[in-house]
Amino acid sequence: MSWTTPADLRAQAQKLWDKGLMLASLVEENGLFPRRLTLKGPSSSELTDQFDAVRAWIADLRRGTHYRVAMREVRHRILGANLIPDEVWIDTLDAALALIGKSRDAKRFGAIVTLMRERQPSALPWLAKYPLLALEMADQWPRLLDVIDWIKTHPRPDVYLRQIDIPGIHTKFIETNRALLAELLDLALPSEAIDRQAIRAGQFCRRYGFRDKPIRVRFRILDPRLALLPGDADQDFTINYDAFARLETKATRVFITENEINFLAFPRVADSLVIFGAGYGFDMLTDAAWLHRCTVYYWGDIDTHGFAILDQLRAHLPHVVSFLMDRQTLLAHESQWIDEPQPLSRDLARLDTNERELFDDLRDNRIRPALRLEQERIGFRWVEAALEKVALHASHQLSE
Repeated sequence: MSWTTPADLRAQAQKLWDKGLMLASLVEENGLFPRRLTLKGPSSSELTDQFDAVRAWIADLRRGTHYRVAMREVRHRILGANLIPDEVWIDTLDAALALIGKSRDAKRFGAIVTLMRERQPSALPWLAKYPLLALEMADQWPRLLDVIDWIKTHPRPDVYLRQIDIPGIHTKFIETNRALLAELLDLALPSEAIDRQAIRAGQFCRRYGFRDKPIRVRFRILDPRLALLPGDADQDFTINYDAFARLETKATRVFITENEINFLAFPRVADSLVIFGAGYGFDMLTDAAWLHRCTVYYWGDIDTHGFAILDQLRAHLPHVVSFLMDRQTLLAHESQWIDEPQPLSRDLARLDTNERELFDDLRDNRIRPALRLEQERIGFRWVEAALEKVALHASHQLSE
């Protein structure tokens, strides 16, 4: 039998809870109740053939609580007139909550709604959209609202998050809840208090006018003639990106590598420096106008993600040249191949013809499934030979 049981009716009500619709109705009227539930009962032939089972089904259904069973009369040529369930209704939110045992949770959410109406009514639409998440964070709401109150009182404060002084609230609480706070602040703050150009997850401070931890760029001078400090010491520097953007250098070539050992071991190259690409976004390099006058080489892993990073870098520096990310290098290091954990499947628009062909072969598993050659697995002599070709190419260009 596939007739609707009381458990099926509870399951239907539970789906309304799981979608957040019940709690949302405590924030704004959504016409959820009264609500007719789906009811499947016996056919005419089943009524005849399984009359005792039908009577038991009807009794079981009518013993249920918190829903209303509407009956209708059916006349049967053998059984005569009988009343059978025709519709099942949940008339009120309270009945639905009692049916699935969520009355206490709804009461807690109701307290959150009351608190929000009193302190931040502009954020009520967020509660209606994400009621279950709001309920999960029930104990956090007083502190979240304290943070919002402070920022509303001190719009674009130009201080570090650690300098916010709110009793009972540690900086880590704000940092942990940045994504949620951002959604609430967008509703609570006036437009002029929000930098809507700052949209990335890591731009919370910029978006709401806090000082951010300085982003730092690490680089090495590869030509002693370009040394920034006297002496023979290794010219390895870490400076903030504003200083990097204003760097005065006569370098004509810049290499970017994602691996620290490759960065540290990078050989001397005339007129060149190397950047360690970890720890900051490539968009920060855009502000360094002098980079646009240099030939920039990017050295990443030969896998789908390596080419995706190259593609991303070219969005900021379109003239970037890939370095040791070619088919010849890949095939020459077959003994060093490993698996790429989660290869990309999307297209990349900023690759040149050779790069795109190799990327397509990697993405579509034409060489070997999930193939990856990490940059640090490439032989050092191979690196030196590639750099000699770069220098030779540069000298040819100068002689022309």
